Amino acid sequence: MILFANYCNIVHSNQPYMNKVKRNPSDKEQGLLDPPKGLILFNDPVNLFEFVVKTLMDVCNHDPYQAEQCTLVAHHKGKCQIKEGAFPVLKPIWEELTRRGLTVTID
Repeated sequence: MILFANYCNIVHSNQPYMNKVKRNPSDKEQGLLDPPKGLILFNDPVNLFEFVVKTLMDVCNHDPYQAEQCTLVAHHKGKCQIKEGAFPVLKPIWEELTRRGLTVTID
């Protein structure tokens, strides 16, 4: 009899039924649920325009037009956001761009 009463309380509660999104705990640990970050390219007097364009195409998978536009914006304004995403996704890209000599940060 007690089990039936508990069952009725659960089924007939006044709380609306809500779908709960189950999240993988590893997503939170990896920072995938955090707000997106931006990968920022800074202008520098060292790298040639063509080198920066080719590097953005190779590392960030930009098409030629997008890579050229990002390079122009960074040249004229001092910086340009070249990619947006979760920190764990941006970090390897940041590492490769830094290894190739570009000045980039994750903000």
